[in-house]
Amino acid sequence: MSAEDLEKYETEMELQLYKEYRDIVGQFTYVVETERRFYLANVVDVQVRNSDSEVYFEVAMSDAWVWDMYRPARFVKNVRVITFKDVNVEELDKPDLRLPESGPFGS
Repeated sequence: MSAEDLEKYETEMELQLYKEYRDIVGQFTYVVETERRFYLANVVDVQVRNSDSEVYFEVAMSDAWVWDMYRPARFVKNVRVITFKDVNVEELDKPDLRLPESGPFGS
């Protein structure tokens, strides 16, 4: 496989992964970003640990989806990540239930 073919394959896989993300993001409560991966999860627990004066983070997630195009099974029941870098956890915005603007319920 040439370098051009590999680049094309990776681009196609990234697009496929993005489409999957777009379709499932509404099923999750949190977005978690570590230095190596990106996750969607419904339960997140971040613990700051200290060992021999080195600080690290232990992140435990349940009901999660892993952004990794080389991983065939992206949905996982539990995942635990240890990292010495920052961890970013954001709560996803869940829009309120909205009635259609037209039709019998609209104004």
